[in-house]
Amino acid sequence: MDDAERDARVRAASFEWLKDQVARRGDVLPRSALADGFILDGVRVPLVGPQGIFKPQVLRGVPLSITTAPAGPYNDSFGANGLLRYRYRGTDPSHPDNRGLRLAMELRLPLIYFHGVVPGKYLAAWPVFVVGDDPGDLAFTVAIDDAEHLGLGAAARENLVREDGDSARRMYVTATVRARLHQRDFRERVLEAYRRQCAFCSLRHEELLDAAHIIADTEPAGEPLVRNGLALCALHHAAFDRYFLGLRPDYVLEVRSDILEEHDGPMLVHGIQALQGTRIIVPQRRDLQPARELVEMRYQRFCRGGVAA
Repeated sequence: MDDAERDARVRAASFEWLKDQVARRGDVLPRSALADGFILDGVRVPLVGPQGIFKPQVLRGVPLSITTAPAGPYNDSFGANGLLRYRYRGTDPSHPDNRGLRLAMELRLPLIYFHGVVPGKYLAAWPVFVVGDDPGDLAFTVAIDDAEHLGLGAAARENLVREDGDSARRMYVTATVRARLHQRDFRERVLEAYRRQCAFCSLRHEELLDAAHIIADTEPAGEPLVRNGLALCALHHAAFDRYFLGLRPDYVLEVRSDILEEHDGPMLVHGIQALQGTRIIVPQRRDLQPARELVEMRYQRFCRGGVAA
């Protein structure tokens, strides 16, 4: 098996393994699983390593993945064109890792991008392509594409990035992933602050937990900050969003009067009505607890029947 064939086989297997992991775990994956990777032809293939630009030993020359760590040393960000600006390793453009990404750009080979949302948890996006190199700014430009455009075969690579439609498609896919990244980032930070339990009922099944906004992110005050968030189970998220429940600035819950008087079985009684007058769970860190001015704004809407002032 020549190097090009081995490279294509490893990348294809990596993408299939990731697809399976996301189907089973969701698109935010534990670093431990990524570091363990999978076995291919009797050889272990990890997907991440100590450095952000990572190439497993089974590959020669071109990295398999790039990673942005939570609060890492590099200022990776999305540029004015909407694409990811991925920083060089160090300041030497000729560092082997930087040369590897440059080679990925020249050969038009797909990579995996892991974005750290909180320590130990990463959102995976693939395939991504290095589409620009700026030695003056010590950064590469990276675009995210969809799985139909992997470009693993030689013929596919010959035709890749040949039409304007490719650039437009990649900008759209990258923007979509960027929005998903921000949503997952908010969710993970909120769930971590609330110790992965519902603030209203203490439910700890993470699959059933959401990060709810106190003030919607479509409003000027609705920033994606933990202080504008609550960890809620699916039932209480829906009830909170629809103003069945109100949260006072002293962190005590009120049930809407008509709901409190309704008779509709044990779920209503135990799931919602029983919350009347109870105090919610809040993060241990005071700087992560719900911002009282936002809670007050939300509570006033609850008192007006869910109508904004």
